[in-house]
Amino acid sequence: MEDGYQNRTAFIKGAKDIAKEVKRQASKKVGRSVDRVSDEYSRRSYSRFEEDDDDYPMQGSQDGGYYRGDSRAANDDEGGHSDSTEGHDEDDEIYEGEYQGIPRADSGKGSLGGGPESMAAGAQQFRDVSVSEAERRKDQEELAQQYETILQECGHGRFQWTLYFVLGLALMADGVEIFVVGFVLPSAEKDMCLSEPNKSMLGLIVYFGMMVGAFLWGAMADRIGRRQSLIISLSINSIFSFFSSFVQGYSTFLFCRLLSGVGIGGSIPIVFSYYSEFLAQEKRGEHLSWLCMFWMIGGIYASAMAWAIIPHYGWSFQMGSAYQFHSWRVFVLVCAFPSVAAIAALNAMPESPRFYLENGKHDEGWMILKQVHDTNMRAKGYPERVFSVTTIKTVKQIDELVDIGTDTPVWQRYKLKIMSLSQQIRNNILACFSPEYKRTTFMLMAVWFSMSFSYYGLTVWFPDMIKYIQKQEYESRTKTFTKERVEHVTFNFTLENQIHRDGHYFNDKFLNMKMKSMVFEDSVFEECYFEDITSTHTFFRNCTFIASLFYNTDLFKYRFVNCKLVNSTFLHNKEGCILDFSDDFNNAYMIYFVNFLGTLAVLPGNIVSALLMDKIGRLRMLAGSSIISCVSCFFLMFGNSESGMIALLCLFGGISIASWNALDVLTVELYPSDKRTTAFGFLNALCKLAAVLGISIFQSFVGITKAVPILFAGGALAAGSFLATKLPETRGQVLQ
Repeated sequence: MEDGYQNRTAFIKGAKDIAKEVKRQASKKVGRSVDRVSDEYSRRSYSRFEEDDDDYPMQGSQDGGYYRGDSRAANDDEGGHSDSTEGHDEDDEIYEGEYQGIPRADSGKGSLGGGPESMAAGAQQFRDVSVSEAERRKDQEELAQQYETILQECGHGRFQWTLYFVLGLALMADGVEIFVVGFVLPSAEKDMCLSEPNKSMLGLIVYFGMMVGAFLWGAMADRIGRRQSLIISLSINSIFSFFSSFVQGYSTFLFCRLLSGVGIGGSIPIVFSYYSEFLAQEKRGEHLSWLCMFWMIGGIYASAMAWAIIPHYGWSFQMGSAYQFHSWRVFVLVCAFPSVAAIAALNAMPESPRFYLENGKHDEGWMILKQVHDTNMRAKGYPERVFSVTTIKTVKQIDELVDIGTDTPVWQRYKLKIMSLSQQIRNNILACFSPEYKRTTFMLMAVWFSMSFSYYGLTVWFPDMIKYIQKQEYESRTKTFTKERVEHVTFNFTLENQIHRDGHYFNDKFLNMKMKSMVFEDSVFEECYFEDITSTHTFFRNCTFIASLFYNTDLFKYRFVNCKLVNSTFLHNKEGCILDFSDDFNNAYMIYFVNFLGTLAVLPGNIVSALLMDKIGRLRMLAGSSIISCVSCFFLMFGNSESGMIALLCLFGGISIASWNALDVLTVELYPSDKRTTAFGFLNALCKLAAVLGISIFQSFVGITKAVPILFAGGALAAGSFLATKLPETRGQVLQ
């Protein structure tokens, strides 16, 4: 064993000496390439590696295994067996070095200490990968130029407009999802007895789901296709939106909304990438901006449906006290319609031809481009025009096949496929941080984060500030009664927004009535009778109840703070929380109306950005809109009334939408097709994380100070606009 080890060490040392000599001689010759040096090293060191350095054929073995640049397979094709192995079968083949205990080059165990054959095979494989990547990059550049020419020939017409409305439904579903929880929360919090922490989690859970979904489906779309990934993601959204309208418990509702968010999270990264690959250079910026209007339409749809459905109390039914289906659940169900419609329409649309061509599927890509051409020409009245393209450049594929034998169990096959897909997705994500794209990715991360932090933080802070102003105004009208004595009186009307201190109530009846924002402090209730009481924000503090009876009320224990109950009885208390829509009738309409106006206000910004995107460029649009949005933030200091806050909300939304449109277009155009949705999904996931942080931070300052949220939002937008100017301009460039 020691002799074998010494022989092996001497052999490696001799090989290194030969390599040094070759490099020394090569340095004297001008123009001699590194590849030729490596080739000379291989020829002089190892006699069995004699194939051409520029030819790396894909070899397939009979048992289904695949090898890229495998030296053993190449030698078999060339008849290059050594004399020592001639006449042997491949399975029993004796190779040089086996007697020394050196593993085969293809055994998967070759490391730096694996012998000269494994070292040469590793060097050969490294050169194979480098050459394949270079060829793939060259193919992608040629395809990008040819693809742009083909899109010019296909023209812009009926096909693109049909796809525009189909993908618009998917984007509309994303806009609806953002508003659903906010609209149902006032009703759901009573229907499911939600505490303040639970309400906050329900408001944020959709963003967590969308964050996961954007990352997952964006990466998947680069591997299995845009159309297929979008259909799967929308299907998940539709299924769990449907379930969430029927489940009764808070935990199950939260879970369904989380998975619904995971599904819809893939909408934005896939939709923009998908549509951009059907648009020619001069149309791309404008029509991607027009597509953004469907997010606004989704918000308007959600506001209108909430306005039309939730206050209609008759649209509900219940089966005992265990199952209740109120009108807000009907609203949740209706909000799933855009997603369902998008799925149905997508089944009639083709996959992106650019995706097929990037993955070496020439015929499929050619057929779709011919379909685009023929559809547009027929619509324009030129059915006789023939699609002149016969051959399209396809990108060289890197061997990623997994050798799965026929005797492998089914579950293991799926496991291997999933592991292979996961590895490919991981490589794609890491590629976004390669030296070529690292700077672009980090700059876009900063811009996405700063814009999302300020935008979502302010858009939630605005309604909360409006509620706070309404609450202050409501509290200013509170009536206070002290030391009143009431005997033998029947109360059968609504008591609202009152404070009673040091009162004494004897033999009084409270029947079939509502108590809204009522507070009784240091009072005595003697021989009183309470029946059919419905209460909201009503509390008894430091009160004494003597010989009183409570029948069929919702006056639960938590409403009695430091109270004494002497010979008092509770019979048939109402179970759970009681949903009384009339309590928030005006507030509900105000919430829907404010969101409707805020969403509608982005229409001018959408129109302006669409018309100017290809004229002034993406960077000017992004930086200019961000700067104006930053300036508009400081006007918030003057929003001291409800109407003033609504006006400022509309102003901010109308200005900032242009920067969002420009950022979407820029993100699509800065990455190549095989990484486009992966990068977009990653950045959109970061956007949702920033939204969660912005909402949480800004909400904590409601009623405390305006200065901190304004400074945070203004600073983030200023930083984002500055960083945006450092990004490369993509106007007038072909789609990578």
